[in-house]
Amino acid sequence: MAGAALLTGCSDDEDPASDGARGARSASATQRIKARAARDSGDLLDRYEAALAAHPALAARLGPLRDEVARHAKTFGAPARPAAPASPSPSASPASEKDAVSALAKAERELADRRAAALVEAPAELARLLASVAAAGAGHAYLLTKD
Repeated sequence: MAGAALLTGCSDDEDPASDGARGARSASATQRIKARAARDSGDLLDRYEAALAAHPALAARLGPLRDEVARHAKTFGAPARPAAPASPSPSASPASEKDAVSALAKAERELADRRAAALVEAPAELARLLASVAAAGAGHAYLLTKD
């Protein structure tokens, strides 16, 4: 009986105001995570474009991965970009093709790891999207390391 008396002190009723505050924090966290993901995808897209500008011979290998990164950026809310930039800066990419591809693989791995770490903060739907894009990035890194 004493246990029942203790349990009655706890209520399943929650303060509606706290639900609203929790929802606002969740929406804010979602927006923050999506904005970061869009920015990260945009930065990665810039790296692909610089590599392609510096090493046009890599177009067949890098083009499909670049296009997928562009789709990821758009999915996270980044502004759409043209498939081929007007004049990207080739100086932003390593001098050799091998180094450029290696740098892209490293960037893909690092971004996939950051996205996987962000899963714990993300609401379920966004977590699924982050996990999917992180897996794609890990796949890109793998493909970039294979000759």
